[in-house]
Amino acid sequence: MRSSFIIFIIFLFSNSVLGQGNFGPPSNPTYGNVQIDIPQEYYQEANGMSGEDLKQAIYQIIGNHLVFPYTSSSTDTWDILQQSDQDPENNDNILLVYTERSQDKGYRDGCNCYSSYGGTHNNSWNREHVWPKSHGFPDQDDVAYTDVHNLKPCDRSVNAARGTKDFDNGGNQHSEATECFTDSDSWEPNDSVKGDIARIIFYMVVRYDPGYDHNNNAFDLEVVDYTTPGNSDPILGKLSSLLQWHIDDPVDDFEINRNEVIYSYQENRNPFIDHPNLVNFIWGDSYGQEWNENLGFTENNELENFKIYPNPSNGLISFNYNLVNSNIEIFNLTGKKIKEHHVINSNFIDLNLPSGIYFIKTQVNGRLINSKIIIK
Repeated sequence: MRSSFIIFIIFLFSNSVLGQGNFGPPSNPTYGNVQIDIPQEYYQEANGMSGEDLKQAIYQIIGNHLVFPYTSSSTDTWDILQQSDQDPENNDNILLVYTERSQDKGYRDGCNCYSSYGGTHNNSWNREHVWPKSHGFPDQDDVAYTDVHNLKPCDRSVNAARGTKDFDNGGNQHSEATECFTDSDSWEPNDSVKGDIARIIFYMVVRYDPGYDHNNNAFDLEVVDYTTPGNSDPILGKLSSLLQWHIDDPVDDFEINRNEVIYSYQENRNPFIDHPNLVNFIWGDSYGQEWNENLGFTENNELENFKIYPNPSNGLISFNYNLVNSNIEIFNLTGKKIKEHHVINSNFIDLNLPSGIYFIKTQVNGRLINSKIIIK
C-alpha cells in the first residue's frame, strides 16, 4: 500500500513540477520560478533552538529517511538522479556537475538503455559522492552511501579526477572540467555550483551526526577548516571556503527543484536549501542565538495581499501598502541583519544593495511580514 502511494505521488510530481521547464540550469540560474513546498510545521521542532540543540533538532527532522537501493531493477538512485538533475531545457538529458554538460540520460555507466550503450564508456556519467564515501561510509549497504542528497551525476573521468579531495580554492585548471581547479589535496568546483556543493556538505554533517553503518556502528561526519589528504576519517574540509561559497552562490531554482524531487522519494529535505540562514546559526556569527523559521523562504501570509515589487529589482522597491511609521529590516542569506530603515510615510524605498537574494522583515499595520527580494 505504501509503495503504491509513493509511486502515485511520484507520478503526479513528475507530471507537474518536473515538466515545468520554467527555470534555468545552474550555469544560467533563475530565481523565484520554482515554489519551495515545505510541509507545514516541518521545521517546527527546531524553532527557538540554538547551538548544538538546533543542530540536533534538525538531525531529528531529516534523519531516518526512506532508503532506495544504489543499483536495482526497481527504483534506485540512478532513477532519482535522472529526475532531480534533469536538464530543464531538454528533459531527455541530465546535467553533469563540474563540466556543466547536458548529456543523454541513457549514456551512463552500466546502462543497457540502448543497444550501443552499456558498461562503461568514454564520457559516460556516473554518481559522484560529494562527501566521499571513503570518509565514513564505504560500504554500498550503508544508508549514507545511497543518500541522493549527496549524489550528483558526473562525467566518469572527472569524478575520478576529483576522487576524495577536499573542497577548497586554487590549483590548476582541469583539462576537461575547465571551470574547475585542482591540486594534490583539493578540488574547486565551477562557480555555478559552489553553493550547491557547500549545502550538500552541510546537509551531510547534520544528517549523519551520528550516522550508522550497515553493522550499526556509529560514525559522526564533521566539516573541518583544513584539507585532509590521505585521510579516511569521517571528516572533510575546508569549512571557511564552503561558508564563502554558500554566500557567493545562493540557492537557485534548479537547486530548489532538486530538493523537491529528492524529498518526493526519500521524504527528507536539505534544510540549508529551504533555509540558507541556518548555516550562520550552526557555523557562523549567529551561533548560540535562537533560530526562527520566519527568516526563511516561506512567506508569512497574515496579509495575503501585501506585495513588494518589482521582484527581481534593481534596488528600488515599492509596496502596495503605504507604510506609516514602519520599520524595515534587511537580512542576507546567512540570516545576518545588514540594514534597517524607518519609513515615516511612503510606499517605496531604495535598498541600495549589491546583487543577490535578501530577506526583508516589514512592519505593516502592526504585523511583521517576511518576504524574499532579489536584487539584479
